[in-house]
Amino acid sequence: MNERSEARLAYLTASLSRGGSLRLAEAAVLCGVSEMTVRRDLANAESGLVLVGGLLMRADDPRHASAYDLAVQHDRHAESKQRLCDRALAMLEEGDTLFIDCGTTLMPLATQLPTELSLTVVTYALNVAEAVSQRSGVRLWLLGGLYQASSCSFEGDEMVDTLARLGINKAFLSAAGVHPQRGLSCFHFHEVAPKQAAIASAQRRILVVDSSKHGLVRPARFADLGDIDEVISEDADALVRTGATS
Repeated sequence: MNERSEARLAYLTASLSRGGSLRLAEAAVLCGVSEMTVRRDLANAESGLVLVGGLLMRADDPRHASAYDLAVQHDRHAESKQRLCDRALAMLEEGDTLFIDCGTTLMPLATQLPTELSLTVVTYALNVAEAVSQRSGVRLWLLGGLYQASSCSFEGDEMVDTLARLGINKAFLSAAGVHPQRGLSCFHFHEVAPKQAAIASAQRRILVVDSSKHGLVRPARFADLGDIDEVISEDADALVRTGATS
């Protein structure tokens, strides 16, 4: 690697020293070179920078971590997740059929479903299913297939057809990234199909996401903010306004 390449990478690393990300085109403009040159710089050096979905970011920035560890995520922002799920619980009605997404954000919802209501839960997440199975009187429909330990969820070709046949009243969705322009995203591509199928079939689509996900972009995009009927989050109104005007 030549000195000019080293200088460009050092400049980009300094630009991202406080976190965040740069579009590849923006990085090229900053360095006064082509996007291909930036790509070559990254490919030919151990710079500590990574390119994900057209975005340049620091590999050690925890907000842009490329791996998802369910055990680590379980206790992260736990109080916030509980408060958000309390609001979700208040939305439930007698006879509802619910879709509950995978991950840890919606676990307080799954573990505290009211047993006095006649509810049906549809999920492809094993941890959600295990919690729901402990709620007496709540019916459980587990969408199966190949088990993916990374997200404690299943992957299967029949999920989309099954979700299309079910009458889902409310779909509670989670996301690892919520960006005004780039929409809703998650870590794992196998989650995209069931999320999109739930959005397509549900009467009401509800995104539950804590503020640590705001402004982030993850590898697998699954929807726009406009595909969601309601956002349960800290400062959700500002998030929705930003998405509507961007």
